[in-house]
Amino acid sequence: MYVKTFFNLFRSKSLKTSIDQLPYNYVTPAKVSPIRLVPKHIMRPDYVKSGLIPPASRDVDFLEEKDMNSMRHVCRLARQILNVAASELKVGVTTDYIDEVIHETCISFNAYPSTLLYQEYPKSVCTSVNNVMCHGIPDSRQLQDGDIINVDFTAFYNGFHGDLSETYCIGNVDETGRKLVDVARKCRDEAITKCGPHQLLSEIGNTIHKVASKSGFVVSPSFLGHGIGRAFHCQPSIYHNANEDVEVMKPGMSFTIEPVIVEGEDNPYIDDDQWTVMSKHNYRSAQFEHTVLITDSSVEVLTRDVDEEFN
Repeated sequence: MYVKTFFNLFRSKSLKTSIDQLPYNYVTPAKVSPIRLVPKHIMRPDYVKSGLIPPASRDVDFLEEKDMNSMRHVCRLARQILNVAASELKVGVTTDYIDEVIHETCISFNAYPSTLLYQEYPKSVCTSVNNVMCHGIPDSRQLQDGDIINVDFTAFYNGFHGDLSETYCIGNVDETGRKLVDVARKCRDEAITKCGPHQLLSEIGNTIHKVASKSGFVVSPSFLGHGIGRAFHCQPSIYHNANEDVEVMKPGMSFTIEPVIVEGEDNPYIDDDQWTVMSKHNYRSAQFEHTVLITDSSVEVLTRDVDEEFN
């Protein structure tokens, strides 16, 4: 997700509670390898060249038909690349290796990994394990039996971004962890079924809140979905918690739905690396994300996998 708070809301560190008796491996940031290079012929987003993020517009950048086709293409690429990385997830693999796989696969498609050098982020993907809520920087830590990991990837191709993420179980995950992952996926998927032209954006967050609460979990209000297209992050803002947003979905809108579902009420904080968002209370969280497109008659799930169906 990219913060889905636009990376700017968490700036103070809170004291952590005890990590004793946790039913999973507590994660802290480890050694980060040097930045990987992208061949010069691959098109880069403007922020890579300038080092600056353009001011956020208050207006939605509605997509025309040719733009929609470009979004469909980059989102299909992003799905293919994420699936390659997912096939490598297993006990003993480092998250840095997953970044390497993502990076090399991305450039093999002549695409650019959108996170790389976005506000100086040093890697091509975010890998968030267990108590890391989002924006985990891939590093030397090996995945362990019982971990859950969110892999959040965005591709940039032909001037457009496509964004998605999945949470995966590594080895023997306990019952609560597996349930958390299942519910997080259900939250995203049921929210998508509420999307379409002239539907309220608030239906997304209200639906997610109902699904998570019914299962005994909590929706983090700190992370937002966002418009996406030519810009990595733009309008509209997508609230995943219960809300009364009166804005409606309109044809040509493209945005992400990416709720962070947590084991309990929490307050995230940013670690010393200025990116890794940690759980104050050492709760696990899970997240699933799709980029969707509102058309004249329905919603298209641009980053869907081949076996996913949405009614």
